Amino acid sequence: MLIMLSIIGGFLILTLGAEALVRGASQIALKLGLTPLIIGLTIVAFGTSAPELAVSVKSAIAGNSGIALGNVIGSNIANIGLILGITALIRPIKIESQMVRRDIPIMIAASLLFWGLLLNGGLSFFDGVILTTLLISYLLFSYFTADKQQNDDSESATNQSNLLSVLMIIVGISMLVGGGILFVDGAVAMAKSIGISEVVIGLTIVAIGTSMPELVTSIVAALKGESDIAIGNVVGSNLFNILGILGVTALIHPIISNEISQIDWVVMIALAAVLLPFAYTGLRIGRREAAVLVASYLGYISYLVIQA
Repeated sequence: MLIMLSIIGGFLILTLGAEALVRGASQIALKLGLTPLIIGLTIVAFGTSAPELAVSVKSAIAGNSGIALGNVIGSNIANIGLILGITALIRPIKIESQMVRRDIPIMIAASLLFWGLLLNGGLSFFDGVILTTLLISYLLFSYFTADKQQNDDSESATNQSNLLSVLMIIVGISMLVGGGILFVDGAVAMAKSIGISEVVIGLTIVAIGTSMPELVTSIVAALKGESDIAIGNVVGSNLFNILGILGVTALIHPIISNEISQIDWVVMIALAAVLLPFAYTGLRIGRREAAVLVASYLGYISYLVIQA
């Protein structure tokens, strides 16, 4: 009963946190003249990736590298296959040309770099320095190259103060972290009680659990007509997962990668790569492409269950 309450309560907190984060981030974008895409790639992506950071650092310190790595790889797979797929099934997502020209290729490059660094058996402190430096560089580059448009209607379009918008973002991120951890703890406890292995738990239950903020946030954003926040959240979260979460985790404690199979890498990189032609065609992710993404994810999960 306590496990079920943890899972249900975590999901409810996630939903409320996503609503607050999207609303606050949208208002900040309007007032600062930043595009919703940039907000989605940065503030929203960082906020929804916070549970992954908490789980990966905690797992690495405890010596559970399988959960730490599986969490990130599984989350990146879930973000594209499950989150983006379900979101686009509910409402097709429009894609800005910048996403196709720059951000998705960067995400693919980061995925390949991640795979390359782990060929020596894990991530060292030096690898962590490389990853976090690349993340900071990407954030600075995104900010200074962003189109900042003065919106003369910004004051009349909203009565919400800057302080309230920032407070909503902070509260939203806090609820996403708390709700995500509550959901994951309940899900992991249930999985262990029926004998599921650590790596499979990291790749599936923990990954899906820590990706729940991305799912709820992207759906809320899409339903509100904020397609840029929805797609930016997914691509940005994948970048944060690799460059930020694994980078910070490796700085705190080395990560061993010998528990991850090649199929996991192949699926992660393949889904990242296939997103580019999907987004390029008509600059939108329609329901047909969404169905392919969801089917691919379900096929991957079925393979893991059979192998387990």
